[in-house]
Amino acid sequence: MPYHFDRESERQATVVQLADATREQRDQLMAEYRARSEAAFAPSTMRNYRMIIRLFTQWCTENSHDPTPPVPPRVIAEYVDHLGGKIKSTTIECRLWAISELHRSHFQPNPCRHRLVELALMAVKRTYGAAIGQAPPLGKGEVLEVIKRLGESRREMRDKALLWIASDSWCRASEIVAFRVRDIERQPDGASLLFVHRSKTDPYGQGAYAYLSRPGTEAVFTWITLAGLRRDDPILTKSQPNGKIAPLNPRSLSQILKKATNRPDVSAHSTRIGGVHDALRLGCDLSSIMVAGRWRSPEMPARYGRKIRASQSAAAKVAETFLSNTGGSGEA
Repeated sequence: MPYHFDRESERQATVVQLADATREQRDQLMAEYRARSEAAFAPSTMRNYRMIIRLFTQWCTENSHDPTPPVPPRVIAEYVDHLGGKIKSTTIECRLWAISELHRSHFQPNPCRHRLVELALMAVKRTYGAAIGQAPPLGKGEVLEVIKRLGESRREMRDKALLWIASDSWCRASEIVAFRVRDIERQPDGASLLFVHRSKTDPYGQGAYAYLSRPGTEAVFTWITLAGLRRDDPILTKSQPNGKIAPLNPRSLSQILKKATNRPDVSAHSTRIGGVHDALRLGCDLSSIMVAGRWRSPEMPARYGRKIRASQSAAAKVAETFLSNTGGSGEA
């Protein structure tokens, strides 16, 4: 009979074995788990994990709770109650993931799966809502207007390349700053493909391709020549002539976009959302949008485009048809 791996059963079996182990053996196993976690997770994930555990430990200390695993489920539920209304429910779920990982690292049962915690989270969502914040869209038309206004200075030439890459490729900030000169593949029509080595949905680096238009390609190579970038250099660097050639920080992209567009509300994700809006207005189907943005499921592009889809819905078409038949007065 084939063996079926059950993660929770294996963890429970490990807990039983550790009960008879020496303190030294337990410490060695937990140390190995931490070392393997550092290799398995992205550095940003580990930074976020440590920050969450630090905040959770601080809350436990202030409320006379022991933060050392195993933490009782009622304490986790109380923590969820405390966070309700202060941060988004999705952020609370992220914190519960970290607390779960903390218990996994100690080979202890996961209290976040307890029904008390589930009910606490459901109550927070019902009371405060579960809506996910979304960056405002920055569509192609507005980006082209911004590019027209930019001059010929070194910084502006870099910013033009950035705007073309962001609006053409629909890439995330972390993907944009990771592009190197060698990742551009020119096509016969003058456009290019950008090779995305790794992404949020591709942590193991299978790779994918993003689009860069012909004028976008020209702008990028103009910047590469001006900056004297070599094959292995990052495309988007600091604009100072003698500055160190190093990738921009992903957070810098949002600041550059805010300044270039004179819109304090936009972020590096706005061109990704704006691309979805433009595509839906042009009648592109969801599958082609998924290919363009390298999404593996339709959930996120559908969420990004829900305002556009509502304005294109059957209700909108019915209203438009009947109003046009009555001259817009609503009277037959």
